[in-house]
Amino acid sequence: MLEKVLIANRGEIALRIIRACKELGIATVAVYSEADRDSLHVRFADEAVCIGPPAVGSSYLNIPRIISAAEVTASDAIHPGYGFLAENTSFAEICLANGVQFIGPSAQMISLMGDKAVAKVTMQKTGVPVIPGSDGNLEDVSQARRLAGEIGYPVMLKAAAGGGGRGMRIVREEGGVENAFDMARAEAEAGFGSGELYLEKYLDHPRHIEVQVLGDQYGEMIHLGERECSIQRRHQKLIEESPSPAVDTELRQQICQSAVTGAKSIGYQSAGTVEFLLDKDGNFYFMEMNTRIQVEHPVTELVSSIDLIKEQIRLAGGEPMRCRQSDIKLHGHAIECRINAEDPDKSFLPNPGHITSFHVPGGPGIRVDTHAYAGYEIPPYYDSLLAKVITHGSNREEALGRMERALEEFVVEGVKTTITFHQRVITNPDFRKGQFDTGFLERFG
Repeated sequence: MLEKVLIANRGEIALRIIRACKELGIATVAVYSEADRDSLHVRFADEAVCIGPPAVGSSYLNIPRIISAAEVTASDAIHPGYGFLAENTSFAEICLANGVQFIGPSAQMISLMGDKAVAKVTMQKTGVPVIPGSDGNLEDVSQARRLAGEIGYPVMLKAAAGGGGRGMRIVREEGGVENAFDMARAEAEAGFGSGELYLEKYLDHPRHIEVQVLGDQYGEMIHLGERECSIQRRHQKLIEESPSPAVDTELRQQICQSAVTGAKSIGYQSAGTVEFLLDKDGNFYFMEMNTRIQVEHPVTELVSSIDLIKEQIRLAGGEPMRCRQSDIKLHGHAIECRINAEDPDKSFLPNPGHITSFHVPGGPGIRVDTHAYAGYEIPPYYDSLLAKVITHGSNREEALGRMERALEEFVVEGVKTTITFHQRVITNPDFRKGQFDTGFLERFG
């Protein structure tokens, strides 16, 4: 078992990891920028080290300073959380070179799945269904035009090293290929340091379904069911739930087994998420694999009763999987709403500032993951995620009812938040019926 873990992250996920470590009897080290000096993860960690000014390049993305903090505090492992360095191959390699355990998969796994085009080819070889498209990265715009003509429009140009909706362009007709290619490549180079693109058939209004997997270094691989992540804005997830209202028992078995087959074929170790697109006819296609813990992991924890952060840490410490697939019993329904410090009435404009009042909801079946509190100053330098409200019930209707109550009880004053937006979605008749897809918010307005 690991003895001391440094958390190379901030906000609610840093606090979440600290709590898991405390329950495992592991000492914790928080790193923080000058802007996060008053953050709760700094207060509740056993030790804390300032690693630089507010800019992420000088702090949370500054690998030498993070490694130095680990050395100074004699940390034997680093948990990257999500975002920042969580899927950075070089960081995983540097941790290993400095004798610090990276809590996550190997650098090789991150690299293999990090290039979306390579990941697609890898999964296709194992028999996992993939979206028709290019075999690997595109050589030039002429190849993109030729492939689009063969596959049929619309198509999607996507950054090979991308994520979060950046470096993606939909092309609906031949005349738009060149402009979309140039824009996607420029955005990919600016966002990821690589202009490599690949092409896929664009599925109009699919559902976004992902499967949580866990693998150990002894070859054991299990899944913990699927999550529905179709409520998105500009490819950014806003509401997630488990199980999906669109997936029946037979489809669940197929899609989850495909996720396990794909992950096991590459010898994956740690927690990971295999993401699929589901079309209106019930066909599913591999999209990508995220080699880290997800923002939406709590919904899986509530339906499976398994602490994913603890499992991540145990697996990184070399422990074998503590359960087999036959041991996993999923129960009830869970829903998560991401509460951001944004103004939904002004195109979701970020709204950092001083929180004057803060009251979180409670009661049966309600969980709130947050790093905020009354008096907290939301810095303008980072992601605007303020809290995650997660509810669990015996079925979807009960979970939705508890979410309605939780959003009513959640009080945040001093800054604008997306609470009212979530209230509108949760009470929408189509959403209540489970009749939605990734284009829901465009139609919903």
